[in-house]
Amino acid sequence: MVTRTALAAIAVAALTLPVGLIAPATASHGGGDDVRTKGRCSGSAHWKLKAKPDNGRIEIEGEIDSNRSGQVWHWKLKHNGSSSAKGSKRTAGRSGSFEVRRRMANLSGKDQFTFRATHGGQVCRGTISY
Repeated sequence: MVTRTALAAIAVAALTLPVGLIAPATASHGGGDDVRTKGRCSGSAHWKLKAKPDNGRIEIEGEIDSNRSGQVWHWKLKHNGSSSAKGSKRTAGRSGSFEVRRRMANLSGKDQFTFRATHGGQVCRGTISY
């Protein structure tokens, strides 16, 4: 016979398990002090972000991988909500990707960076805190 306590435990496990399996972006620490995150764009492309210390500053690397060489993407980088850099890049190589690297000021407290890139109707947007 199943008790109410056992039924409650099964119900809680069933409700919380799917939440833990769904994650649009993943964050991890690489070797050392860097932080990485990645995710899918609105279309078939993928984005990656990496933040790491660099002589008292923070180096941010944003990458878009569309698997199509020759596409022109427009990108923007925000630091704590303020626009810090923007530009256009063309995907290259067999991977059909491009990378943007910027060294940013290390402000007091947590720094939040948002990298957004668009091509046609496709939008890639990732955030990372360091």
